[in-house]
Amino acid sequence: MTKKRVYVVPHSHWDREWYFTIEDSNILLAENMDHLIHLLENNEDYHGYVFDAQLSIVEEYLKVRPLQFQRLRQLVEAKRIFVGPWYTQADSLLVHKESLVRNLLYGVKGSKRLGHSMNIGYLPDIFGQNRYLPSIFKGFGMDYAILQRGLYTDELDENLNFIWGSPDGAQVQANLIHLGYGPGKFLSSDEEFHKGRLQPMLEKLAKLNRDTNHLLLPAGGDQVLVRDHFPETINKLNEKDDTYEYVLSDYETYMNETWNDQSFDHMIEGELLATENSRIHRTIKSQRYDIKKLNHIAEHKIINQLEPLALIGQSVGLRYPQEWLDLMWKELFDVHAHDSIGGCNSDDTNQDIVKRLVKVNRQADGLMNVIKKQMTSAVSESQQMEDILLIFNTLPKPHTTSVSTVLFTRSKEFSIQTVTHETLPFTITKQEYLSGGKKIVVTADGDKEVEIPGYYRTELLLAEVKIPSLGYTTLQVVNDTNPSYQLEQSEDSSIQNEFFEISLENGRLNLKELAAELSVNDFIQFEDTADAGDSYDYSPLPGDLPILSGKASLEFVNKSEHVEKMVIKHHLSLPPDLESRKNNGPHETLSIETHVELRKDEPLVRVEHKLDNQIKDHRVRVLLKTPVHEPKESFGDQGYSLIHRSTEEPRLKDWRENGYKEAPVPIYTIEQFAGVSGEAGTMAAFTKGLKEYEVLKHEGQLALTLYRSVGLLGRDDLLWRPGRASGINNKVVTTPDAQMQETMSFEYALSLSGNTGTETEYFELADRYLERYVTYQHQSLNTFEERLDRFEIPQPLSSLPLEYSLLAIENKDVFVSTVKRAHEKPSGIMRVFNPTSSPVDLKLSTEQPLSFDTVNLAEEKTEKDAAPILSKGYQTICIHFEEENGK
Repeated sequence: MTKKRVYVVPHSHWDREWYFTIEDSNILLAENMDHLIHLLENNEDYHGYVFDAQLSIVEEYLKVRPLQFQRLRQLVEAKRIFVGPWYTQADSLLVHKESLVRNLLYGVKGSKRLGHSMNIGYLPDIFGQNRYLPSIFKGFGMDYAILQRGLYTDELDENLNFIWGSPDGAQVQANLIHLGYGPGKFLSSDEEFHKGRLQPMLEKLAKLNRDTNHLLLPAGGDQVLVRDHFPETINKLNEKDDTYEYVLSDYETYMNETWNDQSFDHMIEGELLATENSRIHRTIKSQRYDIKKLNHIAEHKIINQLEPLALIGQSVGLRYPQEWLDLMWKELFDVHAHDSIGGCNSDDTNQDIVKRLVKVNRQADGLMNVIKKQMTSAVSESQQMEDILLIFNTLPKPHTTSVSTVLFTRSKEFSIQTVTHETLPFTITKQEYLSGGKKIVVTADGDKEVEIPGYYRTELLLAEVKIPSLGYTTLQVVNDTNPSYQLEQSEDSSIQNEFFEISLENGRLNLKELAAELSVNDFIQFEDTADAGDSYDYSPLPGDLPILSGKASLEFVNKSEHVEKMVIKHHLSLPPDLESRKNNGPHETLSIETHVELRKDEPLVRVEHKLDNQIKDHRVRVLLKTPVHEPKESFGDQGYSLIHRSTEEPRLKDWRENGYKEAPVPIYTIEQFAGVSGEAGTMAAFTKGLKEYEVLKHEGQLALTLYRSVGLLGRDDLLWRPGRASGINNKVVTTPDAQMQETMSFEYALSLSGNTGTETEYFELADRYLERYVTYQHQSLNTFEERLDRFEIPQPLSSLPLEYSLLAIENKDVFVSTVKRAHEKPSGIMRVFNPTSSPVDLKLSTEQPLSFDTVNLAEEKTEKDAAPILSKGYQTICIHFEEENGK
């Protein structure tokens, strides 16, 4: 009988931080890596070791052991230590698609500089798989993927090896580590382990590998020290086992030999969220909302504002801040690791994560401040114009949009004019008079304080400004008495624009779409339930009933020619904690203030909720009533196209009987938007940091989770997750910060239509809702609004025109994932995608001396000629400047 070959892969899964801090992790890392290097150098029988596919931990090690670089490089180059392809193992569902690409870009490039990047998209522990991961891996030249979570046994066709496909048709050869990454962690040749534990595991794996005699046995665990005895143990197992041949191996060898030996043709596609064999933590998306929101802000500033602004700056002669961006991205990658962005950590660790995100946001603001000031000063100097406002379009499409900005003026009244002296309409949303303070003047008689005249700070909304594609336009601020529009209080209980009417009637907020005369009454309601879960999972409290908000009170309505706002307030009477819910104790009031805004010519309802949470152990959701009666599916975006999800999960009815690790509840992740569509119409929500939704089918409601409050890292026997506590389960770790007892705000926008929307319409609305522009006023009245304005900086540009455009995309069906400088050369990079069901030819126009070619995700030239962007696909364009001299 032919023996089945068992590939034993020694490895360590290295969490950067978790219930311990990153400092704890790094001290342990240095000790373990020292030992690993010494062992491998002195034992040729120990063929290789996988150090968790994360470059970040190698870089951390070399910070404290820089003299070990050559020794480590020799082992990586010889494929004795495997690193990469990730920088950190990111949660693939909770971060921007571009963040996943960058994570691999830094991981693959850095690992190759060390000698080798593992040719496997390795996913041992992340909580669910993004459906574009196969395509992204392929874009970096990877042939294989190995993953643990997200597949049901009946999806496998009795093979743990399968073809994993993406919506754009890209495929990788994949393996599911069905028993997780630790079945061989305690590998031993003693009889008790061999017969009692190892043999049953291998029998199970053999049954799930119908078409191959190759079995993969990962032999590692969290933060484990390399097992010195493995070569000897392998030899002893081979001496006593007649069924299996054991080899000490690595993942690359297993995949190469297994796929070369046998062809597997079973195809699996889509996002992978199965809860049968491993916990997927479907509701972790609403844990620590503050971290999710700060991460959204940081990603938005870097990807949608700073990087394209910096490329515009580079194209006119400024230095691209690549070194700063390298540091910022690596800070973000630490946040994006699955536990970190999940928020399922100790309070100490989560405090570090928040500080990291605050730091990145400050750096992004500062870098944009410098670039904007240098370019605006060049326009002012060369055009001999004072008090100008530049609006930068960071999207490579001509943009006509409302623009929010802040201006400082001596006069209370002023006007804003275009370069052709057209006066632009605007609405003042807030205006205040500020004292100029005092300045110190040095005189012959000593220092003297001189009073500085005061000035006005004005927040305003410019109506429908035209901005050149990936460029800027200049506006002139003129002190005069031209009338502007003020937001003025109204006695009405309704607001309206060209698309919608919103009214408060008898305490209920009603929404009407005017074109189709489609009405949705009482369309905003709040739901509060007990949360008896932990940092990983929401868990209902048995017997607990939802508490729903009642009638709302009208606070005020403000209107102008260009914007109308309504503010209402709901009150919920809630038990203050879990014990009060169980024992029907006294209640406290949670007040939720809702701001609803309609802008002229904008097909969106902008919504913001504000609250001060002092309640513990609960979950708050906003229930958005839709026009669809009992929707069967929802839609949203994931990666580069729409994803459709069932509103019901048929496996939910018997998940306990089937022994699933977790209830497969139909609660899903939002990347940018989610909605429902039917014969009666369509409603979608576009969010900023809100990451979790559910469609309540029978009520026809779209439920957005605002936040969860919990006080424990892990808890045993949850209603939706039986058994041991997740995370560390031999110690109770309290997380009082995760109760979220603080002031919070939540932003999203709604679209409502009597028609079924198209992919193009949804992504256009997403671009419109995200501010893909930045502004800067050249003024000397206030140097504190932009933090670096108070300091002197070099002015490297002597002249810039009043308007400028780098390039433009002319296709309405093509959207932009990123615009930036190339990773290793002064070219530009633009990644575009086509969410529609048909291929699209990319059409670019420019008046600048540019040339273009196509590269892969690693930013390397491909042999393929320019081709249409595939349906649901993407394309990376390299932008060559006339003089690529590293400026």
